[in-house]
Amino acid sequence: MQTFAVFGNPVEHSISPRLHNKALQDLGLDALYTRVLLEDGSKLISKFRALKLDGANVTVPHKEYALKLADEASQIAMRSGSANTLVLKNDKILAYNTDAPGFMRAIVPFGKIKTALIIGAGGTAKALSHALKDNDTEVTVINRSKERLADFDKEFECYCWDDFKVKGYDLIVNSTSAGLRDDSLPAPIEILEPVIKQSNFAFDVIYNQSTAFLNLAQANNLTCKNGADMLLFQAVLALNLFYDSSLDEAKIEKSMREIFKL
Repeated sequence: MQTFAVFGNPVEHSISPRLHNKALQDLGLDALYTRVLLEDGSKLISKFRALKLDGANVTVPHKEYALKLADEASQIAMRSGSANTLVLKNDKILAYNTDAPGFMRAIVPFGKIKTALIIGAGGTAKALSHALKDNDTEVTVINRSKERLADFDKEFECYCWDDFKVKGYDLIVNSTSAGLRDDSLPAPIEILEPVIKQSNFAFDVIYNQSTAFLNLAQANNLTCKNGADMLLFQAVLALNLFYDSSLDEAKIEKSMREIFKL
């Protein structure tokens, strides 16, 4: 039997085990998928090997550790500066990023996105920023601290809260965990509200609740999506990577999508 897991902190909210176990069962694969609370990201690989895992997903705040500590990494993961999927192959741990393609599939209903504002400067923000840029989208990144923006400012227009210039965008994305545990916003409302009023679409990577960010966007008549489809699509891609891309992704998607109906 093969064993897979998701690492994160927090991780108790993750529905990845339900998604993957449903697909594994439906596809008749002898495997199980669980979750692991990991407080120290520097121990990610040692924990992976200690648990004798065949593959894993990595969520906040350990995606940058996943890339840094893996033996090898895909081009998308290296360009994104983070990884959310680890696969054991020939005793090496390979790092991939399925957040980026999963996100791009999720925003297809929005149509062509010419400009986007990414809130946050973590691993997820890196993946989404590069995915949008590769799709010819002009990307702006805003973050509370200037230090985290150092990884972005060579390729993207970057601002801290204090020097941000308010304007509208086709798409605003919350890539942070703000709103996951409480009603906090990813940026001060004095910044967010005027930007939202001038924008068209809002996307929150948080998938299991209606966040304060999305509530504010909906109150201002923006078309909104939470992170459910992004989670679904990145999970489909990750599970296929666990099996060396030998599975039928349409069957995986059909199986996993049923979980969201429960």
